[in-house]
Amino acid sequence: MPAQVVLGAQWGDEGKGKLVDQLATDADWVARFQGGNNAGHTIVVGEQVLKLHQLPSGLTNPNCQCVLGSGMVIDPWVLAEELETWQASSGESPLGKRLWISERAHVNLPFHRLYDGADEKIGTTGRGIGPTYRDKIERVGVRFCDLDSKRSDQTWLDESAARMTSQLSARGVEESITSADLKESLDWVADKFGHAVRHTGLMLDIALRQGESVLLEGAQGCLLDIEHGTYPFVTSSVTSRANASHGAGIHPGHITEVFGVVKAYTTRVGNGPFPSELFDDVGAHMGEVGHEFGTTTGRPRRCGWLDLVVLRHANRLNGFTDITLTKLDVLGGLDELEVVVGYELDGVPLSEMPANMDDLARVTCLTETVAGFPALSLEEWLDLARKANSDGAGFAALPNGAREYVEKVEAWLGVPIHSVGVGPDREATVYRA
Repeated sequence: MPAQVVLGAQWGDEGKGKLVDQLATDADWVARFQGGNNAGHTIVVGEQVLKLHQLPSGLTNPNCQCVLGSGMVIDPWVLAEELETWQASSGESPLGKRLWISERAHVNLPFHRLYDGADEKIGTTGRGIGPTYRDKIERVGVRFCDLDSKRSDQTWLDESAARMTSQLSARGVEESITSADLKESLDWVADKFGHAVRHTGLMLDIALRQGESVLLEGAQGCLLDIEHGTYPFVTSSVTSRANASHGAGIHPGHITEVFGVVKAYTTRVGNGPFPSELFDDVGAHMGEVGHEFGTTTGRPRRCGWLDLVVLRHANRLNGFTDITLTKLDVLGGLDELEVVVGYELDGVPLSEMPANMDDLARVTCLTETVAGFPALSLEEWLDLARKANSDGAGFAALPNGAREYVEKVEAWLGVPIHSVGVGPDREATVYRA
């Protein structure tokens, strides 16, 4: 069977976890292919709220195999905490049974977190993601398959500890790393996770050849891509479709469906230009009603109108076959809605994003205004979604204004909208008829 991919089309926090949770009910495998615990996926099942950072969202399906792919940088200490939380919630311990770690994935060490924590410019999560990817590119990182050889090599331990301490000192961090500290960390990781380390790319390839379904789960969003995002205010990995197969260890020909997840407005966490950002009551409404706080950092998200320039950029890079529009309910209660259809820079109209961040910070948004729609309670939205899906009414069940908004967004993007999220619960989704 072909592989499916779920990707964020904005600056992350679009609601990918909810979609993956829904799609994973029919998936045999779910794999994360990039990033680390700088991601944050929230899944709501009735009264239960699950916040996942490294664990694939497919974990909620007990019949689904889960993979932490080779393109990831994995913090074993955070992973251990997540697994403990999962076991307390579900009674299950999936590690080495249906949760597998790629032998080629890199280990996020205490050094990386210390180094990253000194960042004051980019506004990173401080989780050590960038420094781990940097060590990967500099070819001094530690992969899970390297744990045994590295921890038994005293010369490597001494040299690596000295390098790490020197780099921390240059960053203004007073703490040091000793070879004994480093060995203790590697010993713990190997003992805790060694039995779950596998050639996961081969496992996924065999699964696909045998006709099993594979879902590839992206983290962050297109505009945080290290190559095509709002550099340097980006994450440290490639977040696009092109890396989905590569970071999972399979070839791109397996992928036929690509779901772009689009929030009905736009948010971002951290620093950097954000053309449609609002500093008024409407932006405050989005933040308050949408509970816009980062799952990973707890920082308030910056809010703004839906930006078609951003989405055209994302679609060009990823070739979405379907769009999932999320959090439409948050816009309820606003008299008018605006959508950014283009930019203007120094009097010149732009239909594409400038690559230079100084230019992006100076653009003026060109917008179109559409009618708003009434606010409903979460219970009313949930009831509406359940009835729409059971009756097969699809988007026709949406209130006047909300339905027109969905239709306009679909027409503007030229990509079919697969479903519309109208609340945090996994059932609060209206599917296309």
